[in-house]
Order: sequence, then structure tokens, then C-alpha cells
Amino acid sequence: MSQLLLEDETLRVISEMKDKSPKRRFNEVIDLVVLLRGIDLKRNPNAKINEVVKLPHPPNKPIKIAVIGRGEFALKAKEAGADRVLEPEEIESMAGNKKNLKKLARDYDFFIAQADMLPKIVRYIGPVFGPRNKMPINLPVTAVSQLPSTIEGLKRSVRIRMKDQPLIHVKVGSRDMDPEGILDNIRTILSVIERKYEDPSKIAKIYVKTTMGSAYELPISFAKRR
Repeated sequence: MSQLLLEDETLRVISEMKDKSPKRRFNEVIDLVVLLRGIDLKRNPNAKINEVVKLPHPPNKPIKIAVIGRGEFALKAKEAGADRVLEPEEIESMAGNKKNLKKLARDYDFFIAQADMLPKIVRYIGPVFGPRNKMPINLPVTAVSQLPSTIEGLKRSVRIRMKDQPLIHVKVGSRDMDPEGILDNIRTILSVIERKYEDPSKIAKIYVKTTMGSAYELPISFAKRR
């Protein structure tokens, strides 16, 4: 777990952010923004980070999972709590209307596909799902027993992804969570970033904000950056 942040100060900033941000009619997401330094993505595209991270305290906002498969795979997915189960034919029927595929990609956080079904649908979903980083996680039909644990894990997870700039923007909680839980989630994300770059000093600045609120900078322990 990352020790880059000063605990007491960070908890104070998170509490101040929640107190000063106007309350909305919905449960706002808490976002983490991490700015990195010394990373040239043009010269080294492999420096981009793209990982699914399981959070110790999932946000009190549902993470929605869709599963693509048929037969026992589809049945097991429904039993395991998938928010939607689609057969390949349903995907094919959407192929003529990109708006439907875009809505599908927008409505669900993660997709799981029965591995032998994916080749049949990848040409339909690839152009839409790929740029949105929503391509399905493959699971062989022989591993159908793993579906419940896979779905449960994803419902507690977020994806951290760097696009064209050395910046990461990721959900780390919801407004109704305790500051301590939000801090634990932030540390989990920072640990993944530190492990990727093997140098805490690559992290230049860290901000936290509500969906529609202002950004608040979190205090970094300089002792941890040497």
C-alpha cells in the first residue's frame, strides 16, 4: 500500500472537499487525478498504464457488468449477478446501428465474453468498444465456474488508464463514503502507479474532486519521494 500521502493532512483535505462542494441531487463520484512527470509517451508508448484494480472499499455507486455468452455460461452469469447477459446474436443485431453499440458500451463498466464467442462479434464491437477501453475480458467456457468470482471482483474494481498525456483520472469513491475509505482506495491506486514506474518521484501532483466540484491538491510526503 502506498505511503506517498500524509495521512492526517490527506484526510483533512478529503473532508474539506466534501464539506465545501455543493451537495447535488445525486451521489457524486469522487475522482482522483494524478499528474506524472518525466514520461514521454511518444517515445515510449509502453509507458502507458492500463490496469483493472480491485478497490478495498468499492464506491456506493453500482459498477455494472455485462456478459456475452450462451448456454451454461449465460445461465451462470445471471446467477452470479451480471447486470445484463447478451447472446452473440444480440450483438450482431446491433451492428447496423452504431448508436446502440455506443449506448451499450456507455451503460456498462466492464464486459466479460465467453472466449469462443468473441471471434464472432469482435468485428462488430471492436471499432466502438476498443477506443472506449471496453473490450471484453475473455473467459473460456471451461472456466465457467470462475464467473461468480470474476463478476464479484469486477464489481469492486476500476480501470486506471493513461491516454495521450501522462495523466490518470479514475474513480476512487462516492461522496457518501468515509474519508478513511476514500484514502485507502487512493493508496491502492497509487501503489499500482508506483509499481508500474518503480519511482515515486514520477508522481508530480495528486488531486481529488467530486464529479462537479473543484479539485483539491493532496499533500505528498517528500521524504517518500527521495
